[in-house]
Amino acid sequence: MKDLPNHLTMSRFWMTAVMMVCMTLDFPYARIAALAIFIIASITDALDGYLARNFFGVTSFGKLMDPLADKVLVCAAFVGFVELGSITAWMVVVIIAREFMVTGMRLLMIEKGIVMPAGPWGKIKTTVQMLAICLYFFGLIWDSAYLPMPGTSFAWWLGVGAAVITAWSGVVYFWQQRHTIWEKEEAGS
Repeated sequence: MKDLPNHLTMSRFWMTAVMMVCMTLDFPYARIAALAIFIIASITDALDGYLARNFFGVTSFGKLMDPLADKVLVCAAFVGFVELGSITAWMVVVIIAREFMVTGMRLLMIEKGIVMPAGPWGKIKTTVQMLAICLYFFGLIWDSAYLPMPGTSFAWWLGVGAAVITAWSGVVYFWQQRHTIWEKEEAGS
């Protein structure tokens, strides 16, 4: 039972795989199933952190795997939307590049003994990404001029907004960490 938060974190990896199958196969209610899985996986993200901090304890495994599971879920969804024609590939490349760069930087900082929690722009970025993903799913499920259906200007602008906010949050993160990034290694360490 003490590993419940870590099990929830790991469940996002297999939920991501099932979501991708539902996104790419054509069977009745496939996109609704993919959306439901995405929402459940997103809830496990909030739940595992809450349980770890308040009841079971935060582990090194959780510190590493929780943000990785989140990024895999979000990036997989955006890649699936490229295949379905909802978003343009360059927008997803910007999103994925930012996620890899920040994850790499966090790993380097952990090596230096510095743990960086998500800042306000990181939280805004995550909210925008989750909202965009849900809206893209809605655009695939329901035919409406008020939703970002594939090939529409709404879908394009939603992708631009998600990419710009994601990139900006990365710029802010790297700017805030500029002194740590460029700090010279101590001799003999």
